[in-house]
Order: sequence, then C-alpha cells, then structure tokens
Amino acid sequence: MRLVPPIIIAVTAGVACLVFMLCSQSRAEKSSDDRVVVLTFDDSVVSHATYVSPLLQEYGFGATFFITEGFEFLVDKKHYMTWEQIQLLDTAGFEIGNHTRNHTPVSKQTIEQFTADLEHIEQQCEKYGITRPSSFCYPSYKTSEAAVSVLKERGYRFARAGGARAFDPAVDDPLILPQAFDGKPESTLEQFKAAVDQARDGKVAVMTFHGVPDIKHPWVNTDPEKFEQYLEYLKTEGVRVIALRDLDEALESN
Repeated sequence: MRLVPPIIIAVTAGVACLVFMLCSQSRAEKSSDDRVVVLTFDDSVVSHATYVSPLLQEYGFGATFFITEGFEFLVDKKHYMTWEQIQLLDTAGFEIGNHTRNHTPVSKQTIEQFTADLEHIEQQCEKYGITRPSSFCYPSYKTSEAAVSVLKERGYRFARAGGARAFDPAVDDPLILPQAFDGKPESTLEQFKAAVDQARDGKVAVMTFHGVPDIKHPWVNTDPEKFEQYLEYLKTEGVRVIALRDLDEALESN
C-alpha cells in the first residue's frame, strides 16, 4: 500500500479548512447583505453638504438628496445649499432627486403647475451638469394619481411618500414608496433599529431625514450625535445602504 506523505495530508487538510472558512465567510456576507436600507435627505439643507455627505463617505454608504428651491433656498445660503454644493454631491456619487421647485403639495397643483415645478429642477440639474433625476419625493408626503402619471411619463422610476413601513416591491407602486422611518427630534435609536429590521423577506426600509441638524425646521431636526449612532448601527449590522436609484439592482442581487 502506497503511503501518502504527512506533509501532503497536512496541506490537503489546510486547503480544505481554508475553503470551508471562505465558504462560511461568503455565506455570512450574503446573510448580512440581505437587508437593504435606502437613506434619503429632504429640502436642500446646508448640513447635507457640510456634515452628512462627508460622514456618509466615511462609512461608504449611498444616499439620495431630494432638492427643492422652496422655503428660503434662493435667499438664505447660510441654511440652504448652493447649486455648486449640490453639484459636488452628485460628483461624489450621491443621487440628486427632484423635490420640486416650490415644495408645494402636488395635491394642490394642476398638472401644468406640477410639471413646471418638476422641469425647473431638471433644468437646474442640466445647467450644473448633474445627472437628470430619476427619483422624486412628494412635498409634505401628499400624493395624487395625476402626479404619478406625470412622473411615469417623464421617466421617473421611484417616488417616496410618507408612511411608517417598509417598501414591499411585490405589492407597492414604486412611484408611491412608503418610508419606514422619519427622523425627528424625538426619534430614538430603538425606533431606527425597528425600522431597519423591517427590511426582510425582500422588503426595503426607506429612511427619511431632513437636516442634520436642521436649524430652520427644528420639528424635523436630527441631532448629529444621534445620526452617527444610526449609521454606526447600520455598519455594525452589515446592512446594505444605498441610494433610491440603486433599488432595482439591489433587489436583483438579493
């Protein structure tokens, strides 16, 4: 009987062990990637550029910034971004979404008014070399059938509304996406964790934030320290964090 040298046995065992470890790691990574979270930020707040964007880049997270020229955007450059700052967000790889020119609820607009508001943000994006928006956010979370039709005609793929549940692609219209979490001063880490936990069985947790902080709109303010806790939880849990435009690809990969 031909004996196998001990060194060959050891190497073979070592290779088998390595293969097992790599397969186990691959399964673990796949498991941690099963949950998908979309981060969205509304209203063109200056902290999106000065604080949120650099922090997201540190974590390697994607996000969508919904831009409006409503409120005091045109005159208050202390609290609202400039278009040059919005351009830098696009250059950094984040998604720029359409939140309408005037932030008027679509339910209070004619089709012509709504279309004009949409077109203005699209034209501003073109002017600054920003990718044409394919995602939309309903001002004040108000929706309408007419608005959905306009968005569809203009090639929008996703539109975020309000709510408090995960998006289920099996039953939900992607042009009336619900949000799973809406960051407010009283929001807690436990509430955020519960929203993240909804991102199972093919569902996606879409998170809404405004300014971090939001000086002009304190009722939707998110404290920076609390926000960092949210991001650290996503990182620790191995959750996949993306922009809204990347939703189809993320769902296919899962």
